[in-house]
Amino acid sequence: MKVETSIHPSSVVEEGARLGKGVRIGPFCHISADSIIGDRVELVSHVSVMGATTIGAGTKVYPMATLGAPPQNTKHKGGRTTLVIGANCTIREGVTMHVGTDSSRGETTVGDNGNFLAYAHIAHDCVVGKNATFANGATLGGHCEIGDNVYIGGLTAVHQFVRVGDNAFIGGCSAVVGDVIPYAIAVGNRAKLRGLNVIGLKRSGLPRAEIYLLRKAYRTIFDHSRTVGENVELAKAEFSSSPTAMKMIDFISGRGKRHYAVPPLKGGGDDDSGDDEV
Repeated sequence: MKVETSIHPSSVVEEGARLGKGVRIGPFCHISADSIIGDRVELVSHVSVMGATTIGAGTKVYPMATLGAPPQNTKHKGGRTTLVIGANCTIREGVTMHVGTDSSRGETTVGDNGNFLAYAHIAHDCVVGKNATFANGATLGGHCEIGDNVYIGGLTAVHQFVRVGDNAFIGGCSAVVGDVIPYAIAVGNRAKLRGLNVIGLKRSGLPRAEIYLLRKAYRTIFDHSRTVGENVELAKAEFSSSPTAMKMIDFISGRGKRHYAVPPLKGGGDDDSGDDEV
């Protein structure tokens, strides 16, 4: 059955906005002239789509969300910048996502299949990967890079320019001021690593042998008897055959001068969900 595009009479769709097939716009929404709304997108009600914002097909946006507002950055001089949201995302009440800045990459990017719960915030120039989950009130500062399959707990704040690797889990009410390696659990203010997200890795279908090597690589990298730099070189040599371990090792090796890696909790660096089966 073909679903026609429907626009509630109380909503405003500015001339120039591009709407896909089967779009549903509920009451009291405002859609900017520079926006692109993909097929089957639903704006439930009271949604503001501002600026040059693209919303991917099948995404559902709940009341009071504001997408594409100008960046909260004094370096931005008002040039045209963009927000691109992927397909099949769920954007709950009061979520805010801003466009990029004209002094930086100029675009904020959100991957497919994201689940952004009430009052989550994605700041200017961030890159968020696929299958992200942001619990209520999770907040990114500007220029953050969030990998695929990342979970960020409620009321957690991630500092600007921080990177979070694929499959990482950030506990609720945490303050993350440094990079979080792929596959890790980080919790606290300031956040520290609590080991690997073994439960999440099992759920993702990663083979037991790869999880075993990943745990060994983690312990090698954070061995306190040597510097992290020495440990990384040892890990590169020992775990070069494991693509999963190498993703973690390359993430640490590739951090720039501005990036600080979140360290393990002192005395608790090997705590990985209490799982002794792997």
